[in-house]
Formats: sequence, structure tokens, C-alpha cells
Amino acid sequence: SAGAAGVDTTSDDQHFVDKYKLQLTDRVSHMDPILDRLLDRGVLQPEAYDTIRALPTSQKKMRELYCGCLKAGAASKDIFYQILLENEKFLIDDLNTKH
Repeated sequence: SAGAAGVDTTSDDQHFVDKYKLQLTDRVSHMDPILDRLLDRGVLQPEAYDTIRALPTSQKKMRELYCGCLKAGAASKDIFYQILLENEKFLIDDLNTKH
């Protein structure tokens, strides 16, 4: 079902990026363009951006995102979801259809 601003929530009203945290952490491989867009849209601050970019793997970068800016609330998760749709469309489609 579509939540606020067309962002998908699951049937139990859990935000998509929360429900699929493990799958996103394992399967998103190109984090730098996503981090660039999060910085550009004000979700990430420059210091956090630099810290996350310096991490060695996509999985560590994703975990750091979940520990930081994605804890800020629904607005940051909505923006993250939209960026994932732009950058990882096939992965998001796969998660939406399989689960």
C-alpha cells in the first residue's frame, strides 16, 4: 500500500527501508551515488557523508546510514526510498514482488 507521498509501507505499516534493512544492506552495491544524493537533499550532513564514504564496503556504509540519518524519522526514510528507486530500481522491484 502507498503511504504518504507515494512511499510504500508494508501491510503492517512498517516503512519499506525498515522492513528490508537486511536485504538492502546485503544487496545495494553502489553506495556512493546514493550518498551523494542524500547529501544533496539534506538527509546527510557533510561530516557524516565523509565518514560513511571512508568506510571500506557497501555493507558497512549501509549499516552506518541505518545507525545515523535513517533513525531521524519517516522524512529521511522517504527520501532514501526515492533515491533507492532511482538508483536500485531492479532491486526495489524485486523486493516488492518477492516479499
